[in-house]
Amino acid sequence: MRKNPTNDDVLSTREAAEQLGVALRTVQLWVESGVLPAWKTAGGHRRISRIAVERLIGERRAALSGDTQPAPLAPGGEARLRVMVVEDEPELLRLFMMVIAGWDLPIDVTPASDGFEALLRMGQQCPDLLVTDLNMPGMDGFKMIQSLRGVGPAYDDMEIVVVTALSEADIAQRGGLPAQVRVFHKPVPFDELEALVRDRVAALASVA
Repeated sequence: MRKNPTNDDVLSTREAAEQLGVALRTVQLWVESGVLPAWKTAGGHRRISRIAVERLIGERRAALSGDTQPAPLAPGGEARLRVMVVEDEPELLRLFMMVIAGWDLPIDVTPASDGFEALLRMGQQCPDLLVTDLNMPGMDGFKMIQSLRGVGPAYDDMEIVVVTALSEADIAQRGGLPAQVRVFHKPVPFDELEALVRDRVAALASVA
């Protein structure tokens, strides 16, 4: 159905998903998290500004301009664990990538520098395991984790591990975290993280 001229700059969530080239659920995730501004009509339908969608397309293109394609299946077609690491300190993020690569496990690792970029990348592919900092500029880890609640089964099944310099008291003062989120404190306990990842890889292999 053709839009009225006065509505040319307004999109439904489905139309926004088509323009962005993502699933409707992804647009709903971005709306709930505040990545994509939206409002509700009197009938309860979400409406999104075309300008906001076009801006997000540009930001998404920039965020995904690096090498973010998932690695192919390992020889023999074994299942691979999808891991996302969110850390705003470039040196620490590089360290994460180097250490994880050294584990020589069937893992695909996606880096992100803040919660906003992480949500953009999740819109392309939801990780099995999310490892994230909490204190980050822009969208921090608290807001990102909160935005993932109730989005859908894929996100509900995602395991979340926080690696932070904040104390338990600091975390509680900032609203706390969901009970199922595991918290590690910096400096990064890579041995414990590796044990957790190896458990997840073994579980994935047994299901496959």
